[in-house]
Amino acid sequence: MTESLASDLTAAMLDNDDLEVVRNGAPAYLIMLDALLRSNADSPALLQAAANLNAAYGAAFADDPEQARTFADKALRLASRAACAEVPWTCGARTMPFAEYEERLPTLREEHVPVVYTFATSWAGWIQAHSEDWNAVAELGRVKALMARVAELDGSWEHGGPHMYLGVFETLAPPALGGRPEVGREHFERAIAVSEGRHLMARVMFASQYARLVFDRELHDQTLRDVLAANPRAPGLTLSNRVAQEQARALLDSADEHFF
Repeated sequence: MTESLASDLTAAMLDNDDLEVVRNGAPAYLIMLDALLRSNADSPALLQAAANLNAAYGAAFADDPEQARTFADKALRLASRAACAEVPWTCGARTMPFAEYEERLPTLREEHVPVVYTFATSWAGWIQAHSEDWNAVAELGRVKALMARVAELDGSWEHGGPHMYLGVFETLAPPALGGRPEVGREHFERAIAVSEGRHLMARVMFASQYARLVFDRELHDQTLRDVLAANPRAPGLTLSNRVAQEQARALLDSADEHFF
């Protein structure tokens, strides 16, 4: 019953289309999950739900970098514990030699996708929140390798989420600095196709990461206009889609500054 309640709380938040209601109401959910974890500290499902909720709230509503780091830190701690309980070798995923880490990745199976995806996304969010720390940024290669394995096992998970993240990773830098924008574009397009266009954040990332990187103003603006015209309501995506539409407006407003 406890795990079902946590799952229902997470679903209720992710399916809500009123950003202010979620902003003001979700902290009570977060406190409730903390209370449930006090008596169910080793439940992978509960840890995973709490990680997802903290990561989602921090990404959408953190008021400043310090608050974003607080939510990201907590999400990663929770996700790490969940992954460690389900896949013991991930307990040392952040510290073991990278060669050993790569050797372990093929042992992951499709049944591990839910908890490992949460771990990977929380880890990526933590790196983003600590992007001024080169030690944190140095962990990106591990996250990228982990997400690539998740995509191999089930690239359709969470509406194509693994491919969206891989698209972001490949477009963090121009080709001269190691970026692979065309590989990134392929991942974004796969994420969009898997969700039949309903995952609006994948489309926003396509515009902000790929189109801006290659200076394709037409693709950038049209993609974002399509996001704004889309219906944000979709199971498991509604909150993310509403946030995506807010980001799309901001990106269009700042387009002239970028495409000079």
